[in-house]
Amino acid sequence: MTDIFEAIQKTAIRIKKAIDVKDFGYSSQENSSGETQLQLDIKCDMIVEEEFSKVSSIHTIASEEKEDAMLLHEDGKYFIAYDPLDGSSLVDVNLSVGSIFGIYDGAFEAQKMVASCYVVFGPRVEMVFAHNKTKMHLLQGDTFEFVKEIHLNEKGNLNAPGGTQQNWTPYHKEMVDSFFAEGYRLRYSGGMVPDLHQLLLKGGGLFSYPATSDKPNGKLRKLFEVFPFAFAYMKAGGEAIDGTQDLLSLGCSHIHDTSPCFFGSKYEIARVKEVYANR
Repeated sequence: MTDIFEAIQKTAIRIKKAIDVKDFGYSSQENSSGETQLQLDIKCDMIVEEEFSKVSSIHTIASEEKEDAMLLHEDGKYFIAYDPLDGSSLVDVNLSVGSIFGIYDGAFEAQKMVASCYVVFGPRVEMVFAHNKTKMHLLQGDTFEFVKEIHLNEKGNLNAPGGTQQNWTPYHKEMVDSFFAEGYRLRYSGGMVPDLHQLLLKGGGLFSYPATSDKPNGKLRKLFEVFPFAFAYMKAGGEAIDGTQDLLSLGCSHIHDTSPCFFGSKYEIARVKEVYANR
């Protein structure tokens, strides 16, 4: 696992340098969702693939930017699913973006997840690695230094509701509004990585991306986004569900499967379960 952690660190440093360029226009290519890719997405995807190809313990990789998984080393044991630059469309307005990595032992299945990692590229570059615990590291020069373990409170005070409101169900909207009525503060940038990172560092709250009328199976991808953050939140003392079930209990029939998702402290997730019961 150490070799993978080191490879992710090298990847993060290279991606940081790739972000710090003047021109990152659109390419003529589309990703697995049919979205036109930024040149920066392609560059970051290439960086991750290059660094992981040097790690013999990695068997197969799957990228949010590619339709199919890629075999790297027959004798490797780890399967890694990653989003090379989540929220890349926010770069041109200088908002924080991030990379996400899910590390699986033997197959791309939630129950086989052994670690996860994400990197936030903002005013500072921070890396959160979850294995036995959830730990944060800060980029200092060309090295990541350990900062602290992350622990969520039983209850938070931040609310980050995703998805287009006109496509929410009435009971979801009512739940979101009820948190605001309790005094929760809105924190939503449109970037999954910085928003979930903020909730972790500020002690808790609720990040929600529900099933909507236009995305009945949710928008966020299980292997690349949902499962890695579920793992990090659970190791930090929080919870992560699809509305009723733990996210890490869900199956995955295709590498680009999606799911509704809710991440937060125990108090907020208990409320979500109450609202979504028997829906």
